[in-house]
Amino acid sequence: MAQPGTVEELLAWTPGRGLASGAGAGGRLLVADSWLVRDGRVRGLDRHRERFARACGECGGPSPRRLVEFWRDMTDALPRTGEWFPRVELAAGSLELRLLLRPAPPLGTGIRVWAAGQSDPRTVPRRKGPDLEALARVRRRASGAGAEEAVLIAASGAVLEATTASVLWWEEDTLCLPSPRLPVLPGVTLGLIEERARHHGIRVAHRERTVAELDGREVWLVNALHGIRPVTEWTGRPMAAGPAVRAPEWRQWLDDLAEPLPAH
Repeated sequence: MAQPGTVEELLAWTPGRGLASGAGAGGRLLVADSWLVRDGRVRGLDRHRERFARACGECGGPSPRRLVEFWRDMTDALPRTGEWFPRVELAAGSLELRLLLRPAPPLGTGIRVWAAGQSDPRTVPRRKGPDLEALARVRRRASGAGAEEAVLIAASGAVLEATTASVLWWEEDTLCLPSPRLPVLPGVTLGLIEERARHHGIRVAHRERTVAELDGREVWLVNALHGIRPVTEWTGRPMAAGPAVRAPEWRQWLDDLAEPLPAH
């Protein structure tokens, strides 16, 4: 099994036998889910399990009992030291369950975003996995424009999300997120933030905004790897990033949600 600082390793799961090296295993991804493991602590792991199981069920994947067994073996295999960014997978064809064990990339606290906007290339926008390659191509285009991420936009021009993150923004004291009518992924980190806001009486609104309408606002890209990253710069059009007034306190709160993995 991979050790801290080494290259990624793909482990394939067999019922009753557990995980074993599956280097070279093929098959288009039907479902994928990933999160940050830092010194054996994870944020929202139960929510990732629920989202993964639900998506597998939508694809006619393994039975709930098999998924429970896989999740147990997968959790046992996660390292308890170092920073990791594991990904669980369901492959097409064989319906094989896998764990991609990979070191976490450097974590960011802010992000430059390509504001030109990219038409949504996804075929299954509400399920993570099938469109990862298409989204990677969009990020490469954003990189060519001096950015680290790109905003996906609907045919109407409304902001959907980024290629690897949900998009949130603040309009005065209101936390805003895209309308659930839009084709967006049900983000685990997004859900945690929305719940906290409602718990503390912060107004939450679903709104449809164009990229240009985010000019000057505090905008966050949020995901399970980096947590909350405020947009620090827009590229591709004349827009200003709003001051990240709220981000530091929310980021600390989110970091503190991480809990220890179950004992082996």
